[in-house]
Amino acid sequence: MEDLQGLLARHGFNFKKQFGQNFISDGNLLRAIVDLSGIDKDTTVVEIGCGAGTLTRVLSERAKRVVAYEIDRALKPVLAESLRGCENTEVRFADFSKVNLHALEKEIGEYVVVANLPYYITTPLITRFLDEGQKVRRLVVMVQEEVADRLCATADTPEYGAITAALALRASAKVVKRVSKTMFHPRPQVDSAVVRIDFEDGRLPVKDIATYRLTVRAAFLNRRKTLENNLMRSFNVSRETAQEILASAGVPDKARGETLSPERLAALSDIIFARLH
Repeated sequence: MEDLQGLLARHGFNFKKQFGQNFISDGNLLRAIVDLSGIDKDTTVVEIGCGAGTLTRVLSERAKRVVAYEIDRALKPVLAESLRGCENTEVRFADFSKVNLHALEKEIGEYVVVANLPYYITTPLITRFLDEGQKVRRLVVMVQEEVADRLCATADTPEYGAITAALALRASAKVVKRVSKTMFHPRPQVDSAVVRIDFEDGRLPVKDIATYRLTVRAAFLNRRKTLENNLMRSFNVSRETAQEILASAGVPDKARGETLSPERLAALSDIIFARLH
């Protein structure tokens, strides 16, 4: 902790609230995250938001190559010092949300993402890899604990939502470590957790991915309304048609979307696709 604070102070670094900067200061935790990521000397790692480079350095010791992205250019002198000697590591100062993912994948091939993510980019970032990522094998991300619970939730629980079902189409998610807020500098207001998301081709076979995504969106459109009503609105169908679709899928009349597992949503989306195309 003292080393990290000293490093930042020496370079006159000031934390910026808009970037959600909370750096990991505990060496044991850093090593645990890298252990849980399952990377080795054959792995290319993409790190998003490398901060002061504490995690980046441990990644560089284990991985074949590390491509680290950082939005805050004020960290340039900090990273130049903290990553000195890490020959297999490249820091790119850019907003990852604006990076051309297709071009990056063409350049680096298969890769694993390891990152301590700010709250505000977590869901958009994971969604982007689900929608666009073709060569990503795994995401190992530190996120706020409540977000971790949403990513790994089961059907018919308060935490279960659209992101859970969207993720289940291509990947499986598991909380692999819970982390106290005392492990960060500056200390955030809530605890965090490390989530490991493993991509599996064809994990949830569906006839049409776009229809599955629309079905998920419909299921969670309004949690207070029945799935029947949400289907009518989302797919612009009559009540009778919505009832017929649900009956074909074996879904009770007054069921709500959050009671359906990703597998049942997949079966429902196949029936919708067959009915409307």
